[in-house]
Amino acid sequence: MSTTSKTVAAVDLGASSGRVMVGRVGPDSLALEKAHRFANVPVRVGSTLHWDILSLYSGVLEGLRAADHLDSIGIDSWSVDYGLLDSDGQLIGNPVHYRDARTEGVAEKVWATIPVRQLYAATGIQYAPFNTVYQLVAAQGSAQLAAASQLLLIPDLIAYGLTGIAGTELTNASTTQLIDPHTCDWASSIAAELGIDLGLFPPLRRPGDPAGTVLPEVLEQAGLRGVVPVTAVGSHDTSAVVAVPAGEAERFAYICTGTWSLAGVELDAPVLSEAGRVANFTNELGIDGTVRYLRNIMGLWLLQECMREWDWDPHDVGPLLRDAADVPALRSVVDASDPVFLAPGRMAERIADACRATGQPVPVSLGEFTRCILDSLALAHRRAIVEVQTLADHPVDVVHLVGGGARNALLCQLTADACGLPVVAGPAEAAALGNVLVQARSLGLVGDRAAMRSLVARAQPLTRYEPSGDSAAWRGAAERIARQ
Repeated sequence: MSTTSKTVAAVDLGASSGRVMVGRVGPDSLALEKAHRFANVPVRVGSTLHWDILSLYSGVLEGLRAADHLDSIGIDSWSVDYGLLDSDGQLIGNPVHYRDARTEGVAEKVWATIPVRQLYAATGIQYAPFNTVYQLVAAQGSAQLAAASQLLLIPDLIAYGLTGIAGTELTNASTTQLIDPHTCDWASSIAAELGIDLGLFPPLRRPGDPAGTVLPEVLEQAGLRGVVPVTAVGSHDTSAVVAVPAGEAERFAYICTGTWSLAGVELDAPVLSEAGRVANFTNELGIDGTVRYLRNIMGLWLLQECMREWDWDPHDVGPLLRDAADVPALRSVVDASDPVFLAPGRMAERIADACRATGQPVPVSLGEFTRCILDSLALAHRRAIVEVQTLADHPVDVVHLVGGGARNALLCQLTADACGLPVVAGPAEAAALGNVLVQARSLGLVGDRAAMRSLVARAQPLTRYEPSGDSAAWRGAAERIARQ
């Protein structure tokens, strides 16, 4: 193992913002600093909601300019969405946003060909209306898809822009609902039955694999020198799970919080039971042949959307949390996973409507709305953590909450109270740290997953929250949600 420190860049693209983080890593050191943060603002053209991929790519280049010397670059982002390239390798339009309405009703069309139970048994991926498989069926017959020679998932599309080399990172590809979790290869029979051409996808690569070197013209644009490799990382939320600071013998669950909350456990094999399908748990591939068995929960999206409507500074949530802390616990709660909250716009109105429809007090003040959202999110965390232990036969003694929500002390405490388990919060920059650690391992600086997690635990500040409050009240609130 190398004893020399290296400098790497983690390009971390989230649903509301992107950033380039610089990691400095040695065998016993791990430091992370922000080089550049930039907005991720979707654009609606006509009736279609798009990602502004060129703006994101420009933000990446600006971040790399701020980073200066680099030994490697890794890219992670949200999953399921993609860009199409023509036969000249040029992008055919901006990628469509997963919150676009084009997939409405498509799932039922797919299930008429492949029953939903068969689809889950073959891929292990939970139902979400925006999964790539439904997006591709929705796009069938379109001029863009007909003109496409290649399809690149978002992190692979950014990597292609840097290197000119196309590939498909496996752990992110598993979210497409087109990967067999047993073979870790394409589910070719599923694709064939649905008329999906798997030849559009470039070859699969795994976390740690080389993804090309930065092109000379891109080096010049980014102000970089020398040969700079791009390394495939766990390019979905896999990166965040890599950075969960759990002990090797610890029986833990994780909650990766941000726009979405992903709550589950790390397993050695998929769980493809019918009970798991009905509970909407998913089997996403992780590094080193692991499976992230989890449920996707709407997450802080509800609060982010409300803050946007209130014209509230997204980086100044403190006053809202202080007001929310003064609101009686569990006064009003909604199902944070209800698809009614998926689309942007009118979020506070939809929350109020849900409370009114279930005979609960309707939030009026900003503090009441914030408390309703956080109580509801803690209940969604509770449900996922309770159910995953039974479905996976995997007892849990502690919950590690990582990602942006780790900075939200009220959410962390409410999650501990709701789950009745200790919550260890941090690191907040888990996705970027996991990205950095996979690159560091490819450079020979760190060892296995246990060594990675041990390094995070030593190098990053963590906060432990013990459960408190009325456990019976949380059980009662969970039952109220179940009846909604």
